[in-house]
Amino acid sequence: MSRAPEFITLSDAAVRAVAGANSRHAALIEDAFGVLVETPGGGVSLNGDTKSRAQAKKAVQAIAERADQGLEIGEADVRVAIGNARSGQTGPGQLPIGRRGQVAPKTATQAEYLQALGRCELVFGLGPAGTGKTFLAVAHGAGLLLRGEVDRLIVSRPAVEAGERLGFLPGDLTEKVDPYMAPVWEALTDILGAEQLRRRREKGEIEVAPIAFLRGRTLSHAFVIVDEAQNASRAQMKMVLTRLGEGARMAVTGDPTQIDLTNPNDSGLAHAVGLLEGVKGIGVTRFTAEDVVRHPLVERIVRAYDADAAKRGRTV
Repeated sequence: MSRAPEFITLSDAAVRAVAGANSRHAALIEDAFGVLVETPGGGVSLNGDTKSRAQAKKAVQAIAERADQGLEIGEADVRVAIGNARSGQTGPGQLPIGRRGQVAPKTATQAEYLQALGRCELVFGLGPAGTGKTFLAVAHGAGLLLRGEVDRLIVSRPAVEAGERLGFLPGDLTEKVDPYMAPVWEALTDILGAEQLRRRREKGEIEVAPIAFLRGRTLSHAFVIVDEAQNASRAQMKMVLTRLGEGARMAVTGDPTQIDLTNPNDSGLAHAVGLLEGVKGIGVTRFTAEDVVRHPLVERIVRAYDADAAKRGRTV
C-alpha cells in the first residue's frame, strides 16, 4: 500500500483546531488511526496506510468544518469526530444555531442520542446532570418546530417540589410552573432567543404544563419533552406516554438515581424503560459521567456518587 503523505488544504483556524493545544488533538488522531499528523502550514499532512489515512481524513475534515463555523473545538469534539470516522456515521445536522453557535454533540453518546431522536418516535435519555440530555432534546424539538415538521413544542415535568401547594402559588398556570422549568427555558432562550421564544409562547407553539395537566389530551403533530421523568409515578408515566397522537414524537429525560418521590419504588422512569426497551420505534440512550459537559468537577462528583452506589450494591 502507498505510504505517500496526503496533504489536506485547510484554513488557519481549522489547522489550529486539528492540531490542538500542544498538539493534543493531533496526538489523539494519530493514536486512533495509526497515522502521522503534521501541520506544515496551509493544511494538514497525513502519513500512513491508505485505509488509515482515509479514516483520519474524515475526522480531520469534520473537525475543520466545525472550526470554520467559528465553533470552539475541544477534546470531546475530536473524539466524536474520530468515533464517527471509524463507524462511518455523520453528525445529525439540522440542529438550530444557538447564541453560542451551532448546536452539536460533544460526546459520542450525545451523537448517538441525537441520532435516536431523529430515528425513533419515543426516546428515553437516562443519565446524570450535566450530560446534555435535556438541552439536546430541546434543541432537537426547536429544530423540528423551526422547520415546520411539528406544530408545537410541549414541555412537561412533574412538579414534585410544589406538591399540593401548586394551586396556591400566585399567577396563571405558566407562572406557577415556570420556576420548575427553568433549565428548559434557559435552553430555549439560548437556542431561539428571548424575543422569538416569547412570540411562539404567545401563539401557543411552545407550551409548558405539569404532567397532571396532560391527562385526557391527545398530543398530535407535536414534539413532547418530559423532563425530570424519574419523579413521575408509574401511573403518570403510563398516562403521558399514551398521550401521543398523529405526527407526534417524544423525548423522556431523567436521572434514575435522583428520585424525589416519597416512595422511590413508584418511579415510572426505570419501570417504563424496563417494559419498553427493544420495542419498535423506541430508543434508549444511557449517559455516564464521561458525558458530563459542564464544569470538569461535575464529572468527578458524579463518579464519586456512582462509586458509592456501587459500593452499597445499588444498581440503576
